[in-house]
Amino acid sequence: MRYGVGMAVLLVGLPVLPAAWAQLAPSPDAPPVSTAPAPPPDETPVATFKQTVNLVDLFFTVKDKSGNLVPHLTRNQCTVMEDKAPQTLKSFVAETNQPLTLGILLDTSGSQQRVLPLEQEAGSQFLEQVLRSKDEAFLLSFDVNVDLLQDFTNSPHMLARAMDKAQINTAGGNGSGIPGLGGGPVPTVGDPKGTLLYDAIYLAATEKLNQETGRKAMIVLTDGEDEGSRTKIGEAIAAAQRSNVIVYVILIADRVMYWSQGEGYFGYGYAKKISDETGGRLIDVGNNGAKLQAAFQQIQDELRTQYQASYTPSNEKQDGAFRRIAVDCRGDNGDNLKVQVRKGYYAPSPGN
Repeated sequence: MRYGVGMAVLLVGLPVLPAAWAQLAPSPDAPPVSTAPAPPPDETPVATFKQTVNLVDLFFTVKDKSGNLVPHLTRNQCTVMEDKAPQTLKSFVAETNQPLTLGILLDTSGSQQRVLPLEQEAGSQFLEQVLRSKDEAFLLSFDVNVDLLQDFTNSPHMLARAMDKAQINTAGGNGSGIPGLGGGPVPTVGDPKGTLLYDAIYLAATEKLNQETGRKAMIVLTDGEDEGSRTKIGEAIAAAQRSNVIVYVILIADRVMYWSQGEGYFGYGYAKKISDETGGRLIDVGNNGAKLQAAFQQIQDELRTQYQASYTPSNEKQDGAFRRIAVDCRGDNGDNLKVQVRKGYYAPSPGN
């Protein structure tokens, strides 16, 4: 499936239009239709009550100052602040078995030519290890296009098969994108190129993960460089925050290629901003296969050692504004712990 860049695309097929129903002849085995008049409507007024409850769910990871995961905290050891105002927790639990929904985003732009095989091998092994019976995942690739390689499935085999089929696409030789026409940027030097990183994150968050519940994470394998996205980095981050999606970025970059071509490398800072703002983490592996496998193991450990906390905000305004979140946790000895959590969320808009 291919997404048009910058366009919201439904991924579940077209709805059945009312006109289509009219063309269907009734089944000969259908029961007869009654022609009796309908009973009079009940004229008794029915009182209705509508209340919007804005419950904020937080999924976060806690580590000590040595970087070790801390798995057994209690509610009394953590506090949540929203815009510097303390919040009352409605629930607090260590989550290890709640179903996990994953999106794997694979950079298949020209800059990943040498590292794509490493990504495919390590990614397949990760999915084989992390997916449990109630989990599901999908796979996107992004280059001058954003393509859905495998829709939601619980099968590591199907995901691995789709990952193995991923190919480098610059729209200059083996690709089919059309630069400048929704398939990437207009090239200025050399072969057409494009890396629609921000578009891919936005589409994965809004079209695939927005309606999912529970724990949701996006794992992006990329060098962090974006070329040609219509989505701005802030819009991509906001889409992930609105969908309550944690974004992990595995920075896998063939930096020798950049310097040999006389180009600077600037992907680190942008990738770190995306992961930090959404409660994930950036892991820089260079082009080292062993480091890549270790990165996947770290992500798996973190996703299986999370806390879930929820609260009803003391600020009841439904103004669509961004609310900043801070979570503070302390160990048994009162020592400060490092909390990995999204930086905030967007309040409901009026009428929602």
